[in-house]
Amino acid sequence: QVQLVESGGGLVQAGGSLRLSCAASGSIFSINIMGWYRQAPGKQRELVATTTSGGSTNYADSVKGRFTISRHNANTVYLQMNSLKPEDTAVYYCNAQSNLRGIAYSYWGQGTQVTVSS
Repeated sequence: QVQLVESGGGLVQAGGSLRLSCAASGSIFSINIMGWYRQAPGKQRELVATTTSGGSTNYADSVKGRFTISRHNANTVYLQMNSLKPEDTAVYYCNAQSNLRGIAYSYWGQGTQVTVSS
C-alpha cells in the first residue's frame, strides 16, 4: 500500500506560479512512476506530467515549457507551475504507480485545488 498526500494548491493570478508537493508513504520501494494529473469541472482527468525512478519525464503538450516535475528521493515529487493560465484551473492529483510481485498498482492522493484568476 502507498499513501499520497498533496499540498501547495491555492489561488493565483494569471502569470503567477505555484509549487505542488506530494509525499508518499508506505511501500515506497515499489514505486516506479510518480506523476500529476488534473481534472477541471465537467472534464475528464488528464495527465499533466510524470517522472520515472530512472529520471525520465513526460509532459502534456499544454504545460510543456511552463511546468516542471521533479522528484526528491524516493517519496516526494514536486510540480513547479509557472506562467499559469486560467485554463490550468483544476483539482490536481498526485499518482504513484508501483509493481509488487508482478502486480501493477495505481494510487491516488486526495487532490489539491489550483485556481488561476484572469
